[in-house]
Amino acid sequence: MKAIIVDDEKHVREGLMLLAEWDKFGIETIFEAADGEVAMKIISEQQPEIIFTDMNMPRCDGIDLLKWIHSSDFHSKTIVVSGYDDFKYTKNAITYGSFDYILKPINPNELNETLSRAVVEWQEQNKKRLSVLENDKVIWDHLFSSALNNGNLSNRLVEQLESEFGVRISNRPCFIAILPMKILISSKYEGDADRAFTSVLLKCNDILDKNGIAFRNINKEEEIVLLLWEKAAVKKVIRTVSKSIGCPIEIGEQHASFIHAYETASSNLKNYNLLENGMQVVNSLSPVYLLDYSEEIKWAIQSGSMEQMNEILDRIFKTFEENNYFPYEQINIWESQFAILKDHWLKEYELKKRDLLYRGVHYWKDNGGFSFCKFKEEKKKEFDHLIKMVSGCKFQKEKNSVQMIEEFIRKNYQKDIKLQDIADRFFLSREYISRKFKQEYDETITDYLMKIRIEKAKELLKNPYLKIYEISDSVGYQNDKYFIKVFKKREGITPSEFRNTLKTN
Repeated sequence: MKAIIVDDEKHVREGLMLLAEWDKFGIETIFEAADGEVAMKIISEQQPEIIFTDMNMPRCDGIDLLKWIHSSDFHSKTIVVSGYDDFKYTKNAITYGSFDYILKPINPNELNETLSRAVVEWQEQNKKRLSVLENDKVIWDHLFSSALNNGNLSNRLVEQLESEFGVRISNRPCFIAILPMKILISSKYEGDADRAFTSVLLKCNDILDKNGIAFRNINKEEEIVLLLWEKAAVKKVIRTVSKSIGCPIEIGEQHASFIHAYETASSNLKNYNLLENGMQVVNSLSPVYLLDYSEEIKWAIQSGSMEQMNEILDRIFKTFEENNYFPYEQINIWESQFAILKDHWLKEYELKKRDLLYRGVHYWKDNGGFSFCKFKEEKKKEFDHLIKMVSGCKFQKEKNSVQMIEEFIRKNYQKDIKLQDIADRFFLSREYISRKFKQEYDETITDYLMKIRIEKAKELLKNPYLKIYEISDSVGYQNDKYFIKVFKKREGITPSEFRNTLKTN
């Protein structure tokens, strides 16, 4: 619990702090305010259960504070502490719902007896408020979501459900189905989550009727859970809900434990094969991660080439098509990793109008089916829009093509890099690349690559346990004799002689 002491006299606030038996009454946090204006701000933010206030203060006095508390519908208990045994103050304290009135100087026994009664009354009234609120939708969501963590429904909740549905559910196994809302919110409700949940929950509970209940899972972002007990009605109900909502729903195993029933439903949803209407034809395939292609995506975005981007995306899509497997989990992975890549590039180019970026979410059919063809189109449109925004940015910090080529060489020096490969990657002619690179770095690409490889080799030669042929292979030379020849040509000594100089030094 929390309390606040409002008084313009510091010694009075300190006296109350010392005299009240806070720990005894479960009050852990005590705030202070020198006038009603400051107190209003603290009360609004912290909502303390107990308020001590003086009546005669500068700026905003106790009467104004009591009026404000009364009109704001706080459930706090207010105790007036005043040096004035004045009818005007007493009348206002009563009128605006003060719990009690204590005169200064403060008697410790009277103070703690009053505080005790205030705490007890607040606790009793709070129980009544919670009891009334239990029938509220939000409270039901909390109660059911809590049961998903605890494993079972509380006895009190079971009694209420049995009364509501007229069926026995105590110690009875249940089915749990999961309805993912993220795509629905974006594609059918224009991003309005509250409207989506209100509408979908209403539809679900109308269809479920006495067969079960649908609630919002507050433990997970954007998820509705359907709880069912009647085995005979499960398939028909789920089919009707899916058709009405237009979204895949996956059901778990029947089980007495909420946790087990939920976990199996969650696992089934993740593996729901959208290319085969839910049939789990493959279990061994790992999800595809966009971040694994981040380097290739980077070059496509920096070069402003949608052609290059489409080639990358087509390769990814081909993996799904060849295996005829696209699990529901893949959508969440794709969306979250695209968001990471998008945020990185928008930050890189100081683009702040993030909401203007196209959101490709229109790949669900009206009947709830998934269209992979539309998914591919939508994802390509997202990247196309991102590339156009980056390319058209006024304050673009994009490196020029030659600098990008240098970075590519530096990161891939250990590979067999050919000039034609670089030309194909950056959509530039070999002649242009050779000429521009020499102008920028005063070396040919061949000499620059050799320099990087030799520098890396010199670092590796510091490790006495690495063989010369191992170092040669690590820096991109498959032939160690050729490596020795190149090294000597550039450094004037062989790799072994260089290593010996390190030992001498």
